[in-house]
Amino acid sequence: MAKAYCTLQDLTALQVHISAKLGDKITADIALDELALTTTADHLLKVLTFLRDDKKCLFKQLIELAGVDYPARAQRFEVVYCLLSLHHNRRIKVRVVLDAEAVIPSITGVYSAAGWMERELWDMYGIRVAGNPDLRRILTDYGFEGHPLRKDFPLTGYYEVRYDPLQQKVVYEPVTLQQDFRSFDALSPWEGAKYILPGDEKARDEKSGSAT
Repeated sequence: MAKAYCTLQDLTALQVHISAKLGDKITADIALDELALTTTADHLLKVLTFLRDDKKCLFKQLIELAGVDYPARAQRFEVVYCLLSLHHNRRIKVRVVLDAEAVIPSITGVYSAAGWMERELWDMYGIRVAGNPDLRRILTDYGFEGHPLRKDFPLTGYYEVRYDPLQQKVVYEPVTLQQDFRSFDALSPWEGAKYILPGDEKARDEKSGSAT
């Protein structure tokens, strides 16, 4: 029967085992009660295949695949694979560090569930995945420009979409903010109203210094 949790001793033993088997293909560290491996794109498939098939690992489920952007770094991207072993009741993370032009191999041959996750990785971060059987955008619209989760992507985007009744179709236009949306004040939207909203009388009494 699997243990209810993974102790620090278990994690340390697993770290030693994986490091001995994979050698210089990975670096391993334990932080916040989690074992994390760091590898390169060249070694990624070998590392994941080992973690899936080794008797002491058996990380047969890919739980999540996520990207992280650090624009100040020379290698600005990290791709993080979160794996689960139901047999041993353990979790592990595998990180790959990439620069903006790097290509990472698809892991669909190791974990078939990765297909849509890799599409999201490409769509949101622009990280190229070689060998994915259907690498298309998955969350943004057709013809979308840029990758929204990159830290240098503007909050307003590059284009806005609206329906044009004259052309009778949806049109894409460069983002233009009306002047009304460029000027802000610190007032609440209901301040200055001719009526008193429930609760406002208390704030007015506190400002005037009178007892409520």
